[in-house]
Amino acid sequence: MAIELEVVARNDFGRGASRRHRRNEQTPAIIIGQGKEAVTVLLDEKKLIAAALKAEFFEGLTLSLNGEKIAVKPVDIQRHPVSERILHVDFLRV
Repeated sequence: MAIELEVVARNDFGRGASRRHRRNEQTPAIIIGQGKEAVTVLLDEKKLIAAALKAEFFEGLTLSLNGEKIAVKPVDIQRHPVSERILHVDFLRV
């Protein structure tokens, strides 16, 4: 079963904006690769955690951004050192 997550484009940047999003249970992420421009997005934190617990998450997944399906693979996941909460994810287009 393929994993598909809904993402929302992000237009505010910086430490303060990222903290606001995390308080609202959203996880900042970036989609890079294939010679295309990087896209910053937000994921629902609870859905991301549920997906990250599955082995298929690390083999590849699909992100849905404004109806466009993007096949990606997580290359870096930043976690809080104490709580292990996911703070940021870097996705690579495949």
